[in-house]
Amino acid sequence: MPATDHLEEARATLAEYPVADGHNDLPWALREKVRYDLDRLDIAADQTGRLHTDLARLRSGGVGAQFWSVYVRTDLTGDAAVSATLEQIDCVQQLLDRHPAELRRALTAADMEAARAEGRIASLMGAEGGHSINNSLATLRALHTLGVRYMTLTHNDNIAWADSATDEPGVGGLSPFGHEVVREMNRVGMLVDLSHVAATTMRAALDTSTAPVIFSHSSSRAVCDHPRNIPDDVLERLPGNGGVAMATFVPKFVLQAAVDWTAAADDNMRAHGFHHLDTTPEAMKVHEAFEASHPRPVATAATVADHLDHMREVAGVDHIGIGGDYDGTAFTPDGLDDVSGYPNLIAELLSRGWSRADLAKLTWRNAVRVLGAAEDVARDVGARRGPSVATLDQLDG
Repeated sequence: MPATDHLEEARATLAEYPVADGHNDLPWALREKVRYDLDRLDIAADQTGRLHTDLARLRSGGVGAQFWSVYVRTDLTGDAAVSATLEQIDCVQQLLDRHPAELRRALTAADMEAARAEGRIASLMGAEGGHSINNSLATLRALHTLGVRYMTLTHNDNIAWADSATDEPGVGGLSPFGHEVVREMNRVGMLVDLSHVAATTMRAALDTSTAPVIFSHSSSRAVCDHPRNIPDDVLERLPGNGGVAMATFVPKFVLQAAVDWTAAADDNMRAHGFHHLDTTPEAMKVHEAFEASHPRPVATAATVADHLDHMREVAGVDHIGIGGDYDGTAFTPDGLDDVSGYPNLIAELLSRGWSRADLAKLTWRNAVRVLGAAEDVARDVGARRGPSVATLDQLDG
């Protein structure tokens, strides 16, 4: 039976167990487009064509919980990175204040369930990149106090204490201070997010963390060989750790043809004297000419489902989830064009024989469980030791 024939069942499944999505970059999009002027870009209105996200499409997509990314670029460092992260947190709070009937602040697994019972969207926060704490464990704790419930250890570039998947090896995974960051995250109850980090960093964090880890928006490296994805040996460790890998939708991470196309497009940009991320009009003309003669490969909901099939086989259905990365990517798969598209993915999985019980774990239960487990670890560790006062200089020299 084709996936489209399962759409009604998909929507019914999401009505009971909605999507708890691991990563949405709406706050950064609001910063970039309107500098947080939410009167100019109000998600209560239809923002199709401007954003992947608005309230109506969240509802249509069956979203019941969202980790809003409080990401800042890695060229923002030191105090500037901390200030920008605080501005991102403030943006999320503004959204909550403006839309209390739709969005509910969530700090705990119990808050997520309360929001589901109320028919509101549980709103959590995740900091994307350890540069946000400026090498300070006190700053890490302050972010947790402000509501941040996961931190991605790196973004696209290495930091002093952790290696990124898309940079050259630096400290070989985690430095001694990096291990201390993980331990302190366990102590306060902040989930360790291993999206964006090098495989060596993934393994080092799993060696250290006593709480479940997450991958807020990463797919399978065996299915699509991109360094942003998760190797099978790491997926195999998730049952022992209790963590959750949340598959992302970004075409250049999920479709091998898109990976290869992106590499060729980047090479073409460099051959014409431009940085591969240059978006000036002159650079875009070069890029558009390349795309005209080399059509961009298109991912679909089935592409993402291929990743989820493999991730379930390797890690088990208790250790997978969804992290779309909406408003953090220029391109999305056909059928997953914006946050209204989740039913198409669930319908595709239903067509492949996934049970509603398994889908409930994928969309909702695993995310709630992992946050609750982190809270349990924090209560235990916090009863045995106080805040760490270690510094980067002390531990890393």
